[in-house]
Amino acid sequence: MSPEYPFDEAATARAVIDDSGVLVEWNAGAERLLGHRAADVVGRPAVDLLADGEKRGPAVPVGERWDGILTLRHRDGGTVSAWLLAHRVRPKDDGPHRWLVVTPLEGDGPRLPDDPLENVGLLDSPCAIAIYDERLRLRRINAVMAEVLRLSEENVRGLRAPELSGRPQSTDIERHLLRVLTTGRGTDVRAYTPVGGDRTHAWLARMAPITDGEGRVRGVSVAAHDFTEQYLAQERLLLVNQASVRIGTTLDVTRTAQELADVCVPALADFVSVDLLDPPEHGGEPPTGRPAAPVSLRRAAHRSVHPDTPEAVVEPGHTDVYPAPSPQADALLAGHTIVASTAAGDLAQWLSWDPARTERIAAYGIHTTMSVPIRARGATLGVAVLTRFRNPEAFTPDDVLLAEEITARAAVCIDNARRYSRERETALALQRSLLPRSLPRTAALEAASRYLPAARSGVGGDWFDVIPLSGMRVAMVVGDVVGHGVQASATMGRLRTAVRTLADIDLAPDELLTHLDDLVVRLSEEAGHEGSPGEVGATCLYAVYDPVSRRCTLARAGHPSPVMVPPGGEPREIELPAGPPLGLGGLPFESAEVELHEGTVLSFYTDGLIETRERDVDASHALLCEALSAHSGSLEETCDRVLRSLLPPGGVADDVALLLARTQGLPASRVATWDIPADPALVAPIRKQVVDQLGFWSVSEASFTAELVVSELVTNAIRYGTHPIRLRLIHDAATLICEVSDTSHTAPHLRRAKIFDEGGRGLLLVAQLTQRWGSRHTADGKTIWAEIGLFDEG
Repeated sequence: MSPEYPFDEAATARAVIDDSGVLVEWNAGAERLLGHRAADVVGRPAVDLLADGEKRGPAVPVGERWDGILTLRHRDGGTVSAWLLAHRVRPKDDGPHRWLVVTPLEGDGPRLPDDPLENVGLLDSPCAIAIYDERLRLRRINAVMAEVLRLSEENVRGLRAPELSGRPQSTDIERHLLRVLTTGRGTDVRAYTPVGGDRTHAWLARMAPITDGEGRVRGVSVAAHDFTEQYLAQERLLLVNQASVRIGTTLDVTRTAQELADVCVPALADFVSVDLLDPPEHGGEPPTGRPAAPVSLRRAAHRSVHPDTPEAVVEPGHTDVYPAPSPQADALLAGHTIVASTAAGDLAQWLSWDPARTERIAAYGIHTTMSVPIRARGATLGVAVLTRFRNPEAFTPDDVLLAEEITARAAVCIDNARRYSRERETALALQRSLLPRSLPRTAALEAASRYLPAARSGVGGDWFDVIPLSGMRVAMVVGDVVGHGVQASATMGRLRTAVRTLADIDLAPDELLTHLDDLVVRLSEEAGHEGSPGEVGATCLYAVYDPVSRRCTLARAGHPSPVMVPPGGEPREIELPAGPPLGLGGLPFESAEVELHEGTVLSFYTDGLIETRERDVDASHALLCEALSAHSGSLEETCDRVLRSLLPPGGVADDVALLLARTQGLPASRVATWDIPADPALVAPIRKQVVDQLGFWSVSEASFTAELVVSELVTNAIRYGTHPIRLRLIHDAATLICEVSDTSHTAPHLRRAKIFDEGGRGLLLVAQLTQRWGSRHTADGKTIWAEIGLFDEG
């Protein structure tokens, strides 16, 4: 007796046998039937209890239930003929199964006159009816219930509900029976259990008390209504709804395939593998026809009811080749779902080519597989194979329809993810081709950069650049085009090219942004349609640093201001006029100039670095300053520290560009300046002074070229320029720069002299003797410059 069943349990003979045939449990009812005590039989083979004539049979049951009459050996040496009911009991932890063997000892018990349990009218009901007595033992069943149970009333009388079905769910049913018996109030119970042996049904059990003439509860009637079809239809609808919610949460092919496998286990199968065809090597659409055998497939995902998926032969990411007699290849070749089972012999034919899979099928008791092609928009993407071994039932036609519906939804999501991945890779390739592969090494500064594309929305239009200018100066630029995708990357490439072109003519930062604004306005007009302008917009920050003067001129167009970290100082934001974003047109930009100590670190970035949902901009700016203030001699390490401090580990919502630059000053000893009187006769003494200066700098090997370049530039300035005239030489380890400035705004241009012309060959000579040359406008006039390459012997 127990609180769950407060009656004598010995009215049933009950034994439990493990999968090796050894008795592990033996109750008092079994001792009452055969006379053997539990201590005498537990741990011994159950076959020892069979009479000598029964020991060679019956065979081990292959289903979930067995019943029949056996002759058993009594302790006193005699024999007992008994009807036995055996249930296969599967543990929840997927361990070895056991067999529960029962037989009633007292039948339906004593009968009293006018027994209310003998209600013939109730038993005539078209529903499946069972009547339990005051001890919750089965008294009567009608013909409908006998057909459901596939057992006769004569054999099962006296059994409890758990003994009748052998399922854990029956313990809950008996608990409800006890409540009705003790309270006298009826109840409805839903149960999903294989009441009739192997087949699983959904039941609505209406339990009602049975009373005698004096109103005492004498038993409980159970009217069972089979609503399996409605229940399964509801479950299928629920699973389809779950699939629509759980599959396709990201635009990642592998994640989507895993979501397909996760949805199907354990609701539809015990093990699911998803194998996909590799996309075409050079991009493009997957083939629309059916593949030819053998088929090479890559494992995208799998899922099992077992931890660590021990049934899998192929690991995710690995490729396997499937010949024609295989579930994967046959379904793809046929173009429709194929169901195979061990009972039909299909799996043996399929697996003759693969001993490893044959071994797994035998080890885990796999009995049925269903192979569903994954197709979307007319293209074949792969195949999903669903397998059952813990679920004893074979796949039904409804299961096939359900699997096809879920797989079709997943196929569209996988195809969308592939298309997105292909477009994203194209945009990334385009952007990588447009961004600088490496930053130039200059005497003015040391630079490091990082670019991270957005995790979900794809690449954007963020860019950065370091552009060497004349006079050892260097330009730094960072910008952000509105939007994402290929169009934003293409626009970014056009703007970066425009900035380089405008920087090459040495425009001031505010003038450069004005020209860039005009370009964005034109791009917006080109992107529009039907007379409406497009939505092209961008922000930009442009800065020019001069290592000779150690001054930096900056202007911005709607972009975040840079953060500067002076040597030994605290990080602070450089205050700049805001400036409108590019593309508004007609609004002015302003420049600001700051003096920078040598070793100052400048931090340029796009808004994706500091604008997140997790915190406000001020908090992000404080984190940026904290990351920049940590001492590090390496800008690369500083870049990594900044990204770790500000960006989430799972990826960024917007693309991020970061450019760090540490300024370097050019010593005054490497710069020489002369004021030139407007007298052509003084050109020769100037050349002499230049040669002496190059000797002082130990670069006399450049004297010949420098003399010719200086002579030509100074002579042109005296003849065509306006006083005052200034000559400046700048020298670093690799370059000698000659600059001649005057107050005229007329710039010279290169031309080809005719045969008998007496002049016009000077600038042509300068162009051929130097690495590069050019002119730039200044506030007072213009500067003509030329760069001469040196051999660094140090």
